[in-house]
Order: sequence, then structure tokens, then C-alpha cells
Amino acid sequence: MELEILGMNFGCVLAALSDAKIPDKGCLLPLISKLLGYAIVAASTTVKLPQILKILKHGSVRGLSVASFELEVVGYTIALAYCVHKGLPFSAYGELAFLLIQAIVLVGIIYYYSPPMGTKTWMKALLYCGLAPTVLAGKIDPALFEVLYASQHAIFFFARVPQIWKNFTNKGTGELSFLTCFMNFAGSIVRVFTSIQEKTPLSVIMGSAIGIVMNGTLLGQILLYQKPSPKKQKKED
Repeated sequence: MELEILGMNFGCVLAALSDAKIPDKGCLLPLISKLLGYAIVAASTTVKLPQILKILKHGSVRGLSVASFELEVVGYTIALAYCVHKGLPFSAYGELAFLLIQAIVLVGIIYYYSPPMGTKTWMKALLYCGLAPTVLAGKIDPALFEVLYASQHAIFFFARVPQIWKNFTNKGTGELSFLTCFMNFAGSIVRVFTSIQEKTPLSVIMGSAIGIVMNGTLLGQILLYQKPSPKKQKKED
């Protein structure tokens, strides 16, 4: 029995259930992986929205590291280009497209609420606009492409380090969004499972594993440094 939708084979599961049997692991796990993969892609359309809304609501980027968000844009660009040109299934990387768009919007908002943009900031923005289309189109040497993709793990790692350090030195997380960090953390955990099931390159799985560690650290800092609300403080007094 064949029933395939968006690369997901429901046939073997339905056949097993119609015979009152538990679906075979070899049939069930790939289906679960695909469903989770598309769930991540769907959820990714709003991952950074809480962070964007929090900045807009308070009109402030207090406690946020600009470098962290800039490096995120670079990392997403390289990762998306690599997955597209490696021909990986959309369910294995689709969230990168939505995360990249949101990350660019977020950097723009951070620039807006930061001190006046200097020449260095404009140069970085123009450099990205000049190089990103070439990378996304895959019009670079294959060997260089592999090096770039290998480097994006370091990029994502160091994208989190400035924010983690800033949180540590300030003993607070400023306008950092708990919901965005939690969704990033949960998404990284699920993506490790789906990547293994999709038999993606080990480097892709490593990227998700790094995401678990770094996003988990940020999440822990938000929980550690959060201040009790005024109501709770009054009750304690």
C-alpha cells in the first residue's frame, strides 16, 4: 500500500493499523522524522517573533549583543546555501530559510534602536549584501563551499558567546526573549533526531548538537538571572 504525501509514506503505517498491528520501526521512525521536520519548519516561521516584539514593545535593545545577531545571519546564510545545493530534503533544513529572513529583520531593528550607525556598521551590511547572493546561488568553488560550511559551526558557536558573556557580566539578560531561546533549544533537540533519520552529513548533526549546548546555556541564564516580579516581592515582604 503506497500513500506518499510530501515525501512521507503513510501507506505502511495505515496497512499495519488496518491489520491491528503495531507499525514496524523501519516504517514508523522515518514518518515521525518527516512529521517532526515539517513541524520544525512550520514553527520556525515565528521563532524570532517574540524577540522582535519584545524589542519593539520596549523600544530598547538593552543587554543584547549586536555581534551575536550579526553572526547568526552569516551562519544561517551559509547553512541554507549548503543544504540547498547538497539537495537535502526540505524537511531537513527548511527552517533555515525562515530563520534567515527573521534574523535579517532582527538585525535591522537592533541597528535602528542602537546608537547611530557608524561607517563600520554600514560596511558590514554592504559586504553581506554583496556576498550573500553569491553564496546562496552556490556560485563558489565546491572546496571553498565545504570550508565555509565547516566554518559555520564555529560561527554559530561564537554567535552565542558574546551574548552569553554579556549576560554573565551584567548578571541579567536584558531584552533577551525566553520564548525565542526556548524554541531554538527545543528545535535543536528535535533536529538532531530528524537529521539522523534523514541520514544527513555528520556536520549537519554536529551543528544541531552545538545549538543544544549554546541555546541551552542562554535559556539557563534567563532562568538564573530573571528577577522576581514586584507582586512576588511584596508578598515576600
